[in-house]
Amino acid sequence: MTRPAPPVARRKPRVIEQLGRRREDAYHWLKDANWQKVMRDPSQLRADIRAYLDAENAYSKAHLEEPLARLCETLIAEMRGRIREDDASVPAPDGPFAYATRYRPGGEYPCLVRFDREHAFSPDAAETMLYDGDLESEGRPYFDIGALAHSPDHQWLAYALDTQGSEYYTLRLRHALTGEDRALGIDRATGSFAWSANSDAIYWVERNEKGRSCAVFRRRLGAGEDELVYRETDEGFFVSVSESQSGDVIFISSHDHATSECRWLDARDPEAEARLIARRQTGHEYSVDHGDGRFFILTNHGGATDFRIAAAPMEPSDPAVWEDVVPHSAGTYILDLVCLKRHLVRLERRDGVPRIIVRRLADGSEHEIAFTEAAYSLGIEDMLEHDTDVLRFGYASPTTPDQVFDYDMETRKRTLRQTREVPSGHDPADYVAERLFAKAEDGAEIPVTLLRRTTTPVNGSAPLLLYGYGAYGITIPAGFSTGRLSLVDRGMTYAIAHVRGGAAKGYQWYLDGKLDRKANSFTDYLAVARHLAATGHTSEGRIVALGGSAGGLLVGAAANLAPDLFAGIIAAVPFVDVLNTMSDASLPLTPPEWPEWGNPLADEDAYDRIAAFAPYEQVSARPYPPMLVTGGLSDSRVTYWEPAKWVARLRHEAPDAGPYYLRINMDAGHGGATGRFEGLKETALEYAFALHVTGLAGGS
Repeated sequence: MTRPAPPVARRKPRVIEQLGRRREDAYHWLKDANWQKVMRDPSQLRADIRAYLDAENAYSKAHLEEPLARLCETLIAEMRGRIREDDASVPAPDGPFAYATRYRPGGEYPCLVRFDREHAFSPDAAETMLYDGDLESEGRPYFDIGALAHSPDHQWLAYALDTQGSEYYTLRLRHALTGEDRALGIDRATGSFAWSANSDAIYWVERNEKGRSCAVFRRRLGAGEDELVYRETDEGFFVSVSESQSGDVIFISSHDHATSECRWLDARDPEAEARLIARRQTGHEYSVDHGDGRFFILTNHGGATDFRIAAAPMEPSDPAVWEDVVPHSAGTYILDLVCLKRHLVRLERRDGVPRIIVRRLADGSEHEIAFTEAAYSLGIEDMLEHDTDVLRFGYASPTTPDQVFDYDMETRKRTLRQTREVPSGHDPADYVAERLFAKAEDGAEIPVTLLRRTTTPVNGSAPLLLYGYGAYGITIPAGFSTGRLSLVDRGMTYAIAHVRGGAAKGYQWYLDGKLDRKANSFTDYLAVARHLAATGHTSEGRIVALGGSAGGLLVGAAANLAPDLFAGIIAAVPFVDVLNTMSDASLPLTPPEWPEWGNPLADEDAYDRIAAFAPYEQVSARPYPPMLVTGGLSDSRVTYWEPAKWVARLRHEAPDAGPYYLRINMDAGHGGATGRFEGLKETALEYAFALHVTGLAGGS
């Protein structure tokens, strides 16, 4: 059977004049003029665009997916074999009950169950099924559960569903005992909400026609109308809602990527109005928890680049008068805080290594929860109670499967509640996890997390997959992944480059990789690749680059700068059409993203800077390696036309390089497939591609 030739998209040059600059976009036509309707209903996609995307999918299927089908099936079986079929979370106590999620054997989606508290940890404890994800998902090609939370009186369950991938969620109620389901008529929400303390109302966030979270409403149970609590008028700000750990306060946050403004209201007052905590000041970021009759605020005010924790009264106040609780310490980045009744807990990171600090509120004494591995991830787990001395946290490393501990903050006793089971077997002694540092062009030390088998040689012969992200201050944790073992067990080393733009070495590390310093992210990534080759962990031309979303921008820019370094590029939902996206204020994320990337509509320097690194703008006749590029038709974050336009331009400008495989999921959005096993198909294809381009695919 003859395989289809690479699709060639027609060119329809569109001239764009902006700030005295001129550019052409020959593939602008791939953006459906009615894209907002398409996000909600993919059947509305224009016929010629659908035909082109279908042709790309057919080409990738014939030339990549079908030849690698046997390997993909093997990888899926391996990865599935490392997942416990009836996996369950540790029950979380709350009043007379304890709540947990679990999976049935073969199930794709979680079930929410609860137990009587006193029997929650008994192996034969009787459970009550509150929500059955497998049952609810039947007949739906896409199914994403947003928030799923019981009311404080334990009588109701509220849940948010997205059945398209557009991130417009529908909110519903279910009675915990009778199972009675109640439609609320709310279908334009984000996936999160907050319960009132009296269980008589839900606070939810509206997503407007442009896909932006813009307002908070209160829906009283039994009422058919919503009361506006707060509306954000600045299109550059997102809105979110949350409950304090105490449950006594509802917080409303307005924020972009550099500035925040928080309000609060009494969670027990059905008539409560939102009250300001501190007025927004450009560059001031803060978040809040409540306890002991006051606010505890994580803030960067006053030059606290890596943040400090302050206490403030429950009334509008100037950050200048907030009282230091944990002063700023340069290089120690405070990531999160949780206020319990007698303790203030914070998660912080120094030199790329996380740690948890417990502070007793009564006397201010502190202690650290210590760990010994060189590279690991650590997180404070969601807890449902405020009046407790038990902290729940999660721990993992590249070699150690995820563990959940209950920690008595007074006795300092650590109780291991759960270790992730790997049914097919896993011996940490078979693997080596390392924390290395590569030197950047300007001398900065870039952290690198590396995982390999003990038998993998360090003589330059091993292929290596290099993952990177590098934006928004997001730090990729040095955690455990059962999927990665399918690469590592075949002799491939897995590495994470903690480049600037993330916050592995503090908030300044983030600032040094955004706006006018964005190029540091790309040169850091290349410096890591070259360092790993120079130290024998791989060799140039044996590296597969992997990045998704903003990480797709990272690997796309790296491909333009140094294509010969790579054996292949995997760009998942890649943000590659940066200049055009940041110049389109109608798109959901554009105005809120200007503090991260710059505004090329108003700033000449921003225009020139973005044009110089945007992968789509910089495509030329280079020796690009094979590329696997993915997208989602309903993706409102990185729209489908970004990867589609990029691949079309690559084929035109560098037809003899590649090949380029574009795979658009016609039934999903930014996150791809949602089921725990269904998602393995996408990972398997990425890994099969990596093995193929590095010669490890075997006879497949």
